[in-house]
Amino acid sequence: METDVVVIGSGAAGLCAAIVAHDQGLRALIVEKTPLVGGTTAISGGAVWAPMNSLMASVQQTDSSAAVDEYLAATASAFAQTPVMRGYLSRAAEMVDYLQRRTRVRFAPRALFPDYYPFPGASIGARSLDPLPFDARTLGDDFRLLRGPRPEFMLFGGMMVNRADIVHLFKARRSFASMRYVAKLLLRHARDRIRHHRGTRLVFGNALAAGLFKSARDRNIEIWRSARATRLLMEGGRVTGVAVEHDGATKEIIARRGVVLASGGFPGNADMRARYFPHARDHHTVAPKGNTGDGARLAEGAGGHLGASVADEAFWTPVSLLRLPDGTVDTFPHLVTERPKPGSIIVDATGRRFVDESCNYHEFVRAMHAAPNAVPCFLICSAAFVDRYGLGFIRPWPLPRRHLLNAGYVERARTLPQLAAKLGIDAGTLVKTVERYDLHARRGEDPEFGRGSNPYSRNLGDPDVQPNPCVGPVGTGPYYALRIYPGSIGTARGIETDGDARVLDAGGKPIPGLYACGNDMHSVMGGNYPGPGITLGPALTFGYAAALHIAKNSVNETPRARTTAPQAFVSE
Repeated sequence: METDVVVIGSGAAGLCAAIVAHDQGLRALIVEKTPLVGGTTAISGGAVWAPMNSLMASVQQTDSSAAVDEYLAATASAFAQTPVMRGYLSRAAEMVDYLQRRTRVRFAPRALFPDYYPFPGASIGARSLDPLPFDARTLGDDFRLLRGPRPEFMLFGGMMVNRADIVHLFKARRSFASMRYVAKLLLRHARDRIRHHRGTRLVFGNALAAGLFKSARDRNIEIWRSARATRLLMEGGRVTGVAVEHDGATKEIIARRGVVLASGGFPGNADMRARYFPHARDHHTVAPKGNTGDGARLAEGAGGHLGASVADEAFWTPVSLLRLPDGTVDTFPHLVTERPKPGSIIVDATGRRFVDESCNYHEFVRAMHAAPNAVPCFLICSAAFVDRYGLGFIRPWPLPRRHLLNAGYVERARTLPQLAAKLGIDAGTLVKTVERYDLHARRGEDPEFGRGSNPYSRNLGDPDVQPNPCVGPVGTGPYYALRIYPGSIGTARGIETDGDARVLDAGGKPIPGLYACGNDMHSVMGGNYPGPGITLGPALTFGYAAALHIAKNSVNETPRARTTAPQAFVSE
């Protein structure tokens, strides 16, 4: 088989690259190793960090290159002025406009969506964009081929809920407007479940993946599922195609213009985690199991290499673990749910706090790695807290939780000393820690770690709690405790590229015909995490950039105008 461009992976980066390549007059083929389309994007929060985007003005926010540079100098350090960073910043806003204009994807800015650190140049909103809800009914039968979201993004057997929905759910018993809002959601979901395997109102990363998937289908872009790329084909130092195991046979696909690696990094590769990750034995990723470093393996076979330097090997998140009846373990990423809410604390194995619980998830795991007794650590709260906010897989009252208690997911005790005994913590130390925290928390203060002292944290707290939406006393029992482990949402160390997403060889020269984007590409932030969407923003931007570079600069064949699309299919 011959085509113009082969894309390895069907997450945001790969889908975007294929869509833009098609729009440039090239024929694209997507090769996806798993049976499902959407990659890590489909299970993500979906935010896209795109400085100076044109949508900021709609919520009365402004941005400037000077502010962005100042903020990145403080948060991305040596990576702030690299050619790759310059390539990203010069194209991110352009990419957003392209997707808004040419695809089914729609973004919405939030006036209050702060960057993660209160440093000079930080934005309080709209630098990061959310995908708007997507109606999966437009996918038809392809809806079943879309990777489903994380369970924490769903209620009632498959109804996705976003941040605005959750606010109304909390207020449904106190507000008539919220009650009507929730009633409409439930009515639509009830209708959906008659005809579909889950709710068709998609939000977060599932909406982004669905919008890109539908845009690829609109263009009849061919997608091979359950197809594993085994090696790159080369001729005269140029990548000319890829060998793929598909339908029980190995097929060589000639890529006349280029191959794009977008297979999602290596979080699912135990050997690579052991080589690069701290606390690798206790690490648990929430990324799809199929993300096992295929892109890195393919690139190294063609002369590429992984980047030499990162601040962190992955984008971290704290997780809790639920052992299922079949013996497998499910992970819950504690991103922005209960950690910033008032009334809980997190302690290490000695019973002492070690971090601001409301900090961003990446910074939280950095603190776990740095503390001597924090793997695992323990989130402690009262039953009243769980009723109001939930706790990991436990939903707020009145949803059932007995099955999670029986599974040993959490520990429960009437007193703190009893809880300490179950956790193996010194009871006296834990009691003193809670008493000291509660003494200041009654006034909304946390002199020890400054919880709730910056716009990011306060935005995730409970606005009904004042003066500090992130700080409140733990209070009286019964008490719950949840074991927290280090985890990741994706890898930061990746294939070294230039600012056009071209894979570089050991001498720093581009390998003709080979590109990398998404988590296959070495992190533009160098493993730092300045704000919401700094993985998906670069993923989309460099998928876009790779396709444009392929169309404008490869010389194997003159691009042809697309007049009629070839008949395409999504194959097994």
